[in-house]
Amino acid sequence: MQHQQAEVPAMEVNMNLLGKLESLGFPRARAVRGLHHTGNTTVEDAVNWLIDHENDADIDQMPLVVINLDLETPQPNDITEAIKLKEQELRDRVRMKNRDEEKKLEREKEKERIRAGKALLEAKRIAEENERQRLLALRKAEKEEGKRAREKVLKKLDLDKLERKQALGLPLENRAANPPLPSIQEEKSSLPVKSVSKADHMRECLRSLKLAYKDDNAKVKKAFQTLLIYVGNVARSPDEEKFRKIRLSNPKFQERVGSLKGGIKFLELCGFERSEGDEFLVFPRDKVDVQSLNTAGSLLKSALTNPYFGLLEKMKED
Repeated sequence: MQHQQAEVPAMEVNMNLLGKLESLGFPRARAVRGLHHTGNTTVEDAVNWLIDHENDADIDQMPLVVINLDLETPQPNDITEAIKLKEQELRDRVRMKNRDEEKKLEREKEKERIRAGKALLEAKRIAEENERQRLLALRKAEKEEGKRAREKVLKKLDLDKLERKQALGLPLENRAANPPLPSIQEEKSSLPVKSVSKADHMRECLRSLKLAYKDDNAKVKKAFQTLLIYVGNVARSPDEEKFRKIRLSNPKFQERVGSLKGGIKFLELCGFERSEGDEFLVFPRDKVDVQSLNTAGSLLKSALTNPYFGLLEKMKED
């Protein structure tokens, strides 16, 4: 069984009018439909119809059948002023439509620029806030570190003060409130005033030496270690004459102790004496005081191990 396909009705047009419409810029498909639906009357009627039907779905579809009829028309062939006005109106409408589309696109672009600007400002604000918080945290950490450092210095000063009192055999105040001190050999509190004064002089001598060479810690440390060896040898073996006699011209002695301010003075405070035309330092056997030497040893150990040694006295002076 065969189905017959419906044919599109033939559209009759006046070729003269068709040429005029095409000269105005209308596509042939539209011009054919405009003339057909207005009965090939005038170009003006065809233009009006095209304006009213420009949004038709099939406006640009070419008819399947076009019959070329050169029908005479009672209207003049010239394009009237009304047709020109309609043509201009149509062009104006297109331009307005394009302008509206451009304005709409520009508004969208402006909105996007504003949105991007706000996002950038927000990102900048967040970055600045993060940096501010970081600086606050850093300053807080620095304050806490400074506080801990001050507390450490104060604790060292208290420890230094108590060590000094222990070394001098003085009574300790608030012993229960203070932490236990490192074990050192204590002197009896009944030492004569002369021994206490000598220990003070020893400490001042070591402090002066340390301050005099404060920019050369290695030299100060070597001097304290050498003095501790001299004092310790005599305290442990007072009967050994070789430990109680030092040649002043010995290069090693001069380098480590003799050439340093306060080095020989400290040995003299411990009990060494110049003899034989200042060629030697000699410690007489009958003048060896083990307790005094132990005090000197304790002071030397404190000077070697305590970085704040002597600081308490300097602060009092200042």
